[in-house]
Amino acid sequence: MNQSIINYNSGKDEYKNWIVSETEFNVKYQKKCEAIFCLGNGYLGIRSATEESYLGQLRDTFISGTFNKFGDNEVTELPNAADMIAIDIYVDGELFSLEKGIVSNYERTLNMKTGELKRYFTWTNKSGKTFNFLFKRFVSFHNLHLFATKVEITLVGCDANIEIYSGINGQVTNSGSQHFLEGEKRIFDNRYIQMLQKTTESNITFVHNTVHNLKVDEKEDIPTYRFEMDRRKVGINYNSSVLSNQTVYFEKISNIYTTRDKDMEGMSIKEIKDISLKNIKHSRSVGYDALKNVGCKEWQKNWDSIDIKIDSDDDYNQLAVRFAQYHMLIMTPKHDNRCGIGAKGLSGEGYKGHSFWDTEIFILPFFTYTMPEIAKSLLEYRYNMLEGAHIKAKENGYRGAMYPWESAWIKDGEVTPVWGGADIVTGESTKIWSGFIEQHITSDIAFAVWQYYQITGDEEFMNEYGYEILFDTAIFWASRLEWDKDKNEYHINDVVGPDEFQEHVNNDAFTNYMAQWCMEKAVDYYKILKENNSRVFVRLNNPEYSGLNLDKEIDVLRDKTNKIYLQLPNKDGLIPQDDTYLSKKNIDLTKYKNQKNVGLISKDYNPKQRNKIQVSKQASVVMLVYLLEYKFNNKIKQSNFDYYEPKTLHDSSLSLAIHSILASDVDKPDFAYKLFRKATEIDLGTNMKTSDPGIHAASFGGIWQAVICGFCGVRMVQGKLRINPKLPEQINSITFPLLWKGNKLEIKVTNNKL
Repeated sequence: MNQSIINYNSGKDEYKNWIVSETEFNVKYQKKCEAIFCLGNGYLGIRSATEESYLGQLRDTFISGTFNKFGDNEVTELPNAADMIAIDIYVDGELFSLEKGIVSNYERTLNMKTGELKRYFTWTNKSGKTFNFLFKRFVSFHNLHLFATKVEITLVGCDANIEIYSGINGQVTNSGSQHFLEGEKRIFDNRYIQMLQKTTESNITFVHNTVHNLKVDEKEDIPTYRFEMDRRKVGINYNSSVLSNQTVYFEKISNIYTTRDKDMEGMSIKEIKDISLKNIKHSRSVGYDALKNVGCKEWQKNWDSIDIKIDSDDDYNQLAVRFAQYHMLIMTPKHDNRCGIGAKGLSGEGYKGHSFWDTEIFILPFFTYTMPEIAKSLLEYRYNMLEGAHIKAKENGYRGAMYPWESAWIKDGEVTPVWGGADIVTGESTKIWSGFIEQHITSDIAFAVWQYYQITGDEEFMNEYGYEILFDTAIFWASRLEWDKDKNEYHINDVVGPDEFQEHVNNDAFTNYMAQWCMEKAVDYYKILKENNSRVFVRLNNPEYSGLNLDKEIDVLRDKTNKIYLQLPNKDGLIPQDDTYLSKKNIDLTKYKNQKNVGLISKDYNPKQRNKIQVSKQASVVMLVYLLEYKFNNKIKQSNFDYYEPKTLHDSSLSLAIHSILASDVDKPDFAYKLFRKATEIDLGTNMKTSDPGIHAASFGGIWQAVICGFCGVRMVQGKLRINPKLPEQINSITFPLLWKGNKLEIKVTNNKL
C-alpha cells in the first residue's frame, strides 16, 4: 500500500484545507478514489471513475428514489443508470490508457469548495509523443439534472491524430443485474443525443441527454465525425488532425430526468423528453465554465451556513470535517421528501441505496442544527412511510408503526436482504436477522422527530407529521412487549440491538430504554395536546383519519410504560448490555483491536460462536447513555465507557465517533481525539481498500457530532441548549454556526473561553 497516494495539503491560498488529491494512479486502488471523490447534488450521484476505462473500475450513476427489483429472489435497489462519463480517446489510432506509455506530474483533486473534480498529467506514448491532459468534471448544485465534463489535450512538440468517442452507454449493470429495458435512441440536429430506458419492475423511465463541443485552440473545429448506435448504446465519434502545441478542448454536457422526479409529476414522457432536450440545448449555449460558476455560487451559499473553522496543530482536522460535510451535502435528497439517504450515499452499490437508522441518529443532527429545512424533509420521508410501517407491524402480529430496518421507496416496506456472506464454519449463507428482529429503528425515528422539534421549535411540523409518528411508534412498542408473569414485568425478547454481533438476545438495554422513552413521550404529548392543542388532538384521536384512537390507547401506554424491564446500573454504574452479555466468556481481543481492516473476527468465529463472547461490533450501551444522557450521571457514563470500549472492535463505521463523544464527556480528551482521528480515516485515510463499495455515510454525521457535540459539548438536554466544551490539547479553537429555535448563533470555543 502506497501511503503517499492521498495528499491532504495540495490546497493553497483560498483553497487551503479544501482540496483532497490523489498523487498517482494505481489500477489496484482506483475504487478508493472513485468513491471518496464522488460528485453529486442529492438528486444525482456519480461515482468518480476515470473517463477512460480500466479493468475493475465501477462506473456508477444513481438517481435518488428510482428503486427497481431485478427479480423475485432479490431486493429492490438503486439501478445503475446509463454511463455518460466515459470518453474513449485514441491517439494515432491507439486507445489512450495510463497503463501504457510514461506518466508524469499526475494529480487528481477534489475541490470541496466548488464541487469540481480535476485530473492533470503528462503522458508520453510508445512512439515518444508527449501530451498534457487536463480533465474537469462537476455535478451541478444549481440544476439538479445537470453534469458536465471538459477535457483539454495539448500536443507538446508533435502532431497527432486525435479521435474521441463519447455518448450514452446503457450497457451497465448493478454487479450483473440489468435493471433496464432497451429504449428509444435519437439524435437531434446532428448534435444532441437522447436515449430512454425503463426499469424492469418499477416502470420508471429515464431520459438521458448529452451534447459535445469540440474546439482546437479555442476555435470550433469541424472534425470528421460519425454517429454510432448499438444495443443500449448511442454515441458520436470525432476525428481530427491536430498540430504541434495546439490544444483540443472537448466539452461534454449531460442531463438525466426520470418519470419519478417530483418536479416531473403528472407529465407525459413526451413532455419530459421535450423539457430535458430544451435544458440540454440551453446548457450547451452557456458552456462548461459558466455552468460551473453558477453551481459554485450555490456551493458558497451552503458553505456559508455550515462551515466549521478549526485552528489546530494539524490542518488535516479542518480538511476532514469539511470532507464529512461535503459528502453529507452531495448525498442528501433535499429536493424530495419521498427519498432518504443511502448508507453509501450515492457513491456506490453498497447496501443497494437503502436507508437505515444512520440517517436519524448520525446524519440528521447535522442538518437539524444547521439546515433544518433539510432535516424536516428527511423526517417527512419517514412520515410518508407510515403505511409500510403499519403493514410490517401487522405482518409480524403487532399494531402501530413498525419501521423497516432497511428502507427504499416509500411504498416498498422492508427491503433488508435475507441472506448474506458465507459462514466460515459451515460454508452456508448466513441469515441476515436485522430485517426481522433489529427493531430499535422504530424508536430511533421517534427520537429524531422529538430532537428536531426540541431544537427547532417547529410546531407546524409536529402538528402535521411529528405527533402522529410519536403516537404510532409508541403503540407499536406497547404491542411488542411480552409479559413475564413470574417477574410481573414486560420484556422485549429475541432482538438484535445496535451491537449486531449479539443476535437473538433478550432485553437489549438500548432497545428497552428507547422503547420505554418512546412510550413515555407519547403519554406526555397525549396530555399536552389534549389540554393545549385540541385541533390536532381531535384529528389524531379520530381513528378514521389516523387509525390511532388515542383515548383507547392511552391507558395501555401508561400501564406498560411503567412496567417495562430496564437493565439498571449495578453498584459500579455498569449497565448490562442484555440479559446474558456479562455472563459470556471473555477472550483476548488484542488481535482484533489492532486490526488494520475491519471484520477480522469474522474470519475466526462464525455468528453463533461470536454470540457467546463478550465482544461488540459497535456502540450500544455507550450509544444509549449518549442519547438519553439526562437519565444517567457521569459515574454511569464513565463506568460503561471503561467497560465496553475495550470490548468494542469498531467493526461498524458508526462506532468510533460515538465513542469519541463519550470520551469527551468522561474527561478523556486525548482518547476522544484519537478516536475522532480514526473516524475521519475510515474513508479519507490512507488505507486504499476501505471505500470500495462506497463511502460510509453515517460516519460523516458521526464526525460532525464528535466535533460539535463532543469537543464543543453542544447538546439538547430536555429541550434546553447546553454548551460544555472539552477541547483536546491538539485543537486551539473551533468556530461554528448553529441554529437554535430559529436563531442563528456563531460560537467560538477555545481552551478557556466560550
